[in-house]
Amino acid sequence: MINTCPTILLIGYGNELRSDDAVGQRVSDLIASWKLTNLSTLCVRQLTPELAELLTKFDVAIFVDAYLATMEQDVQVCPIELTDSSITMGHSSNPSYLLTLTKALYGHSLQAWWVIVPGMNFELGESLSPTAEQGIEIALQKINQLIKTIRKEICMKLE
Repeated sequence: MINTCPTILLIGYGNELRSDDAVGQRVSDLIASWKLTNLSTLCVRQLTPELAELLTKFDVAIFVDAYLATMEQDVQVCPIELTDSSITMGHSSNPSYLLTLTKALYGHSLQAWWVIVPGMNFELGESLSPTAEQGIEIALQKINQLIKTIRKEICMKLE
């Protein structure tokens, strides 16, 4: 019986010069410091079509981004579904389209999750709002639990 852990890519994205928009990259940097087996991290300003080829090397992708908090101020973790493949894409995209592109170009499907963290300030700057700071801590906990759950589910299927 071969017991392999799934390979996971965590992509934190956003602009580190636009205050709370840096949340995705900060989360990615913090998770990189965990040095977990079979977990790779990547920080990018935006999701681009070139990332589709990279995704073919992984079983699971976790995307982390910020959103403008309104009434809802919770860290949200949601599975990502493929999108309508007839949608045209510009220079940047969203995780769903990137997964659809990966499937269309390379025939590779992977399980994917989107972790979005509330932010209040997206103006020029490098400091985070208290909402974003708290959101990062919650996101780290939720991502840690998500990784454990993913590994448990996939390793159980392989047994």
